[in-house]
Amino acid sequence: MKGQHVPARPRRLSRHPSHTLTAWQAAALLARRELSAEDLTRACLDRTAECDGEVRAFAHLDPDAALAQARALDAGAVRGPLHGLPLGVKDLFDTFDLPTAYGSPLYAGHRPAADAAAVALCREAGAVVMGKTVTTEFAYFHPGPTRNPRHLAHTPGGSSSGSAAAVADCMLPLALGTQTAGSIIRPAAYCGVVGYKPTTGRVPRAGVKSLSDTLDAVGGFGRCVLDVALLGAVLTGDCWRCPTSMRRASACAAHRHGPRPMPTPERRGSRR
Repeated sequence: MKGQHVPARPRRLSRHPSHTLTAWQAAALLARRELSAEDLTRACLDRTAECDGEVRAFAHLDPDAALAQARALDAGAVRGPLHGLPLGVKDLFDTFDLPTAYGSPLYAGHRPAADAAAVALCREAGAVVMGKTVTTEFAYFHPGPTRNPRHLAHTPGGSSSGSAAAVADCMLPLALGTQTAGSIIRPAAYCGVVGYKPTTGRVPRAGVKSLSDTLDAVGGFGRCVLDVALLGAVLTGDCWRCPTSMRRASACAAHRHGPRPMPTPERRGSRR
């Protein structure tokens, strides 16, 4: 309630601390096979089951399908820079294996025939598409139910609200978002994560519900700058044009930062 002090709740810890690793940290461990894609995905799913009832970051989640993707990656060679990393996809992006409603009841149950270009690039690089995150309806109209994990009584910002909140609450290391005016940078700032909004046209928008053809941009979220640099290199194709420099940068980052987990955010407020 307004004017009423809301005490902080005690921090809750998952059984699997790997969910607190940044994308860069986890990617280095996955590439060296010191961490399995299945274990990391299971840790993120456990964290989501623990927290998403309050935060409401996901529009659709398929744990069995996510674990199947992770096991397939563990059974093969390292696919690319995002190998084994769980990824959230804003519900404006088409996905061939998950429903895409664009945040609207008008499209409830809609099943696209193919992935959006950005989703396909991330899959090619080895990402585990864990679920669809909440968006404001058509990125413009009614906001979704997502709450700010830093304080449940506060807004997470929009329209990429679910992606920012899921990354901030350590349900995911990376998530895709879109921006027309402030729909990446605003939720990133509100939720305390890093948002990557590239130059319009830098990342392909095929398969993404359009709001403004001249202003829409595809980007994403991570918990540090290195995370979104990794995601951005995949989305723009830079990692494939210069794979050696990406490997060197990854090794350098892993050496500098080590496998130290990011702190899980303390949550304030309570369910209304």
